[in-house]
Amino acid sequence: MSLVWLSKMARCICRIWKSAMFNLRKSSSKLYDQNTFDDQFMRDLRRARKSVIIESPFLRTARVERFIPIFHRLKKRGVAILLNTKPLEEYDEIYKLQVQKSLSLLQSAGVDILFTVKHHRKLAIIDRQVIYEGSLNILSYHDSCEIMRRTVSVIEAKTLIDFIGLNKFMEVK
Repeated sequence: MSLVWLSKMARCICRIWKSAMFNLRKSSSKLYDQNTFDDQFMRDLRRARKSVIIESPFLRTARVERFIPIFHRLKKRGVAILLNTKPLEEYDEIYKLQVQKSLSLLQSAGVDILFTVKHHRKLAIIDRQVIYEGSLNILSYHDSCEIMRRTVSVIEAKTLIDFIGLNKFMEVK
């Protein structure tokens, strides 16, 4: 084998590797606001096959009640649902009763609940590939200006799950 041939092969292998790595990292992303988020998020929830993770630091009963029928259907199909929220002790007294009711509704729908002190992240991960992250509190949103980015990427979802440490608390499918 000549050095010229080896050099050409090395460049070819390098181009193929770069292309493969680019395609692995490639993800599609779209922005939503308070008016467009729910329709897309509900569609993605209904399509969930394995797991749903929601991080919503605040809970509002009227908002939680919108999700309960979907959560019941997902649980019947064997979808794991995890909510990460802040502990009841961190709520102002005037909201505690509402939060307790919301937690009770979620638990009755089969949602596993993780409490994180000083929690403030707003995100969702569906089937380890669809990610929502932004300013909208998924389980408490009401009449405010918000933004959420929807990204479809298995690699980005894994990176996010690892970064926030959820693999320590549950087997996320």
